[in-house]
Order: sequence, then C-alpha cells, then structure tokens
Amino acid sequence: MWKVANRAGRRAHWALALVAVIPAPRAVVETGAGFELRAGAVVEFAGGHEAGQVAGQFAARLRAHPGIALTVAARDDELPATGTHLRFDLQPQSGIPAEGYRLVVAPDAVTLTASDVAGLRHGAVSLWQLAATAPTAGGATGTTVTLIRLPGLRVDDAPEFRWRGLMLDSARHYQSPAFIERFLDWMALHKLNVLHWHLTDDQAWRLEIKRYPRLTEVGAWRVPAGRAAQRDLDPATGRPRLHGGFYKQDTVRRLVRYAADRGITIVPEIEMPGHATAAVAAYPELGLGTVAPGAVPADWGIYPNLFNVEESTFAFLEDVLREVMDLFPGTYVHVGGDEAVKDQWRASPRVQARMRELGLRDEAALQGYFVQRIGRFLEANGRRL
Repeated sequence: MWKVANRAGRRAHWALALVAVIPAPRAVVETGAGFELRAGAVVEFAGGHEAGQVAGQFAARLRAHPGIALTVAARDDELPATGTHLRFDLQPQSGIPAEGYRLVVAPDAVTLTASDVAGLRHGAVSLWQLAATAPTAGGATGTTVTLIRLPGLRVDDAPEFRWRGLMLDSARHYQSPAFIERFLDWMALHKLNVLHWHLTDDQAWRLEIKRYPRLTEVGAWRVPAGRAAQRDLDPATGRPRLHGGFYKQDTVRRLVRYAADRGITIVPEIEMPGHATAAVAAYPELGLGTVAPGAVPADWGIYPNLFNVEESTFAFLEDVLREVMDLFPGTYVHVGGDEAVKDQWRASPRVQARMRELGLRDEAALQGYFVQRIGRFLEANGRRL
C-alpha cells in the first residue's frame, strides 16, 4: 500500500516515489482503483471563465502530450454525475489554502478542487504530470494513445513559499519573444510564479521607452567581443555587424498577458545607479562626463559608469519608470542597486558638491539617497521597490 507522504516528516521522499509531480506534494494517499482516461472524455468546469481557461490549458497540454483529445464544457445539470469525466471546481469557500488544491482520482471521475484560480492551475499541472507519465494504451496501429491509466489517489498540496521566482537575463543576451513564451510555459509546469526580467545592464538596454528612443536605438546593440567580430563587416555600412535586439512595448504587453494567463507575475528590472553603461552610451548627459562610453560594451565585468545625481537625471529615471509601470501591472519594480563602483562619483567635483548640498557624508550614503528617492517615487505611484 502507498502511504501518506508529507514534506515535514521523514517519509517525504515517498511523494517522489508515488507520483511524478514537481514539486513533491505535501500529502499523497493511495485510494485504490484508478481512472481510465479515454480520448473524448469531458473536462467539465465550474467557477466561471478562469476555471474554464485552466480546463482548456489542461486539455491543450494533454493533446500535445501524450496526445489525447478531450472536450471542455461548463458544468451542466444534463451531464451525468458519474462517468468518464474530469471535474475542475473553483470553490472559494472550500477551505483549501491559497494556491493549494485537492486532486482525487477515483474509478468514476477525476475531481480537482481549489479555492482560487492559482490553486486550480497548480492542480491541473499536477494532473497533467501524472497523465504524461502514466501507462497508456494505443489504437489499432499502436501509434495513437487512446487510454491513460491514472493511479487511484488523493493529493493535497499547497506551496511552501509565496514567491517562487526565476530570473532571466535578457540584457547580456537578447532572447526572442517566442523563447520567452516557452520559458514561461516551463515555469508554469514547475509551479513558479514570478519572472524577474533583467532588462538593462552595461551590455544592453532592451526595453522600448518611447520618450527616450535612443535607449534602444543605441543601447540595444553592440559589437560582439573578440577580434573575429571586429573583422565581420556589414557591407551596407562598412562597420562591424551589431548583435542585439529589444522588446517593443506591444510585445511586452503581450508577454505580460501570456504570463498572467499562466499565473506568473513579471517583475521588471531597470538597473541603477550602476550597470548604466548602455544608458549613458545612448544619453551621455546621464553620466559623469569624464570617460563617456562611445558605444555599448560587449565584455563582461563591472563597469565604473554610474548615473549622475542631477535633478535632470532623476527626471529621466522617473519618466522611464512611468512607462515601465504602465507596461508591468505588478506590485514590484526591481532597480538593481548592486555593484555600483563609486570611483567616478569620488572624482567628480559636481557629485561632491551635490553630496554637500544634500548633507551626505560619503558616496555610500549618496547611493542610499539615490535608491530611497526612487523608492519614494514608486510608492507614490502605488508600487514597491
């Protein structure tokens, strides 16, 4: 007999042995005979449009792998109470924890219940994972799956952590929107719910900002590192070919919606005050005016170029963040804040004068002022740093 598996107990490894579900569920119990999922079975849902969307996503995944087509329908009194059906129930009063679910596989039906749509999504993913690894039967030719034998069990699960994130660095290397959609799909299949999207750095500025077009006209492109790249000339310009790309705002909105449909929030990262070389290459007045970069660099490493602390630069950053907030509806905006080499600040008479004006004792305190000021701006607009 299978046993109850619980993360907190010494037998937590049982969950992995019993069910091929990622991450291991909190509790799994064998219930006896399983369910024969056949092609043409009905996925009936209750709980409105969102429940229907989850049911549709499950059916699409199952059709793609292992290849069984299902019918998706809203709960109807004319449907039989038992039979070859899967039931997806969104029940806010069920008492199931937030983002949690209960999955029961019995001979007459498979029932998935959750108190919120996030939990229903997670349960649907777990059910798909079970189906994708369960024994199957084929048609006459043996090439078409017509039956999946799901094991009889009850799964009770809820996430241990509210923030389950993954970071994608699109600044150092541009990825296509199609790649990011696949990336989001795989996040959903692992029940991750936050994509930290690293969009700006020394090596590129990838996000279209309509008020400042040179951020992407200049900042999104660079000559790859190495002598070979320097010799690879574009016949049209006679200059080395550029590597890069950027995300237009319409593309970003589509990706944000795509993520939200899979229960994922995208947190954008706009680096400051350091990792600013691409922005300063596009708009040199944002830097210190000492050794302004003539182009976006390709080599790794921590560059010394920081934003200056003039009021005009803060106005620029606030303009940028307004467009960022318009694109990303989530609570958080990431501003980096790391690896700010302060040599240029120390050497700049104007920055030193600003420190005295602001009553700040050193460059570390100036960085604190910089980040706190941006934080207050975000808070005034209903967001959090």
